Amino acid sequence: MCGYHHCPARTSDRLLTVLNCDLHCHSTCSDGLLPATEVARRAAGNGVDMLALTDHDDLGGLAAAREVAEAAGMAFVNGVEISIEWERLQIHILGLSFEVTDPALSAGLASVRSGRIERARRMSAELEKVGIDGAFEGAMRHAANPSLISRSHFGRYLVEVGVCKDVRSVFESYLVPGRPGYVEHRWATLADSVQWILGAGGVAAVAHPGRYKLSRADMRRFLGEFKDLGGQAIEVMSGSHTPEHIDLYGRLAREYGFLASRGSDFHGPGESYVDLGNLAPLPEGLQPIWEAF
Repeated sequence: MCGYHHCPARTSDRLLTVLNCDLHCHSTCSDGLLPATEVARRAAGNGVDMLALTDHDDLGGLAAAREVAEAAGMAFVNGVEISIEWERLQIHILGLSFEVTDPALSAGLASVRSGRIERARRMSAELEKVGIDGAFEGAMRHAANPSLISRSHFGRYLVEVGVCKDVRSVFESYLVPGRPGYVEHRWATLADSVQWILGAGGVAAVAHPGRYKLSRADMRRFLGEFKDLGGQAIEVMSGSHTPEHIDLYGRLAREYGFLASRGSDFHGPGESYVDLGNLAPLPEGLQPIWEAF
């Protein structure tokens, strides 16, 4: 269930009663394991009533996912997860229910994607210094979309060659700031991301806020800046959120007047916190983001 009550959402000129919304997931167009069509098919099979595919900085899977979703009778929302940098910390902003042909959004996402391959080469060089060879080539084998090669692809390669037991362990040991395989990259700014999303007629939401290493005071400062720029929502229910996170970000959603979003952050079988559509309901008293679509 995506909320504590049934909530109408208008999609494809028909009114649906939405029971299970999953507004955050990934396909092979970025760092997911399944093609966009298979993500949509799996979501429909899991009883999802409204799906948003939110690949990192890329819109390439939306048309195919929409076709499968609509054929299955599932509402579909255009989505993207934009990589930004805020005070030297990488944060992700979700764009939902936007016009996919907006030129400023497309150009902005292209600017974020540029430079990923060069960053990947530098990551590989850093890993080579600690005795891990062939990481660039290995990661590229896992990247269906080479222009969106990411840390997840490096993680899968390091698991493949036995460096770590799972991708989460790779990140903790090698791919986060202060570890030997981490390389900084210039992402979009918070203002950029919100401007692109709003300019395309969409809704901007903070993705999985519980994952960022921000103090309570810094999180409040970030959320205040996000709201001042026009940000409208926060992901309260996320596959990576603990019950404490859900309570905290539910309270902050009420305090800041944010809409509340819900998404699994599904990347693929065996590599996700939860499967598509398998999250608990939003806490009572929050305004669901899908009421704005």
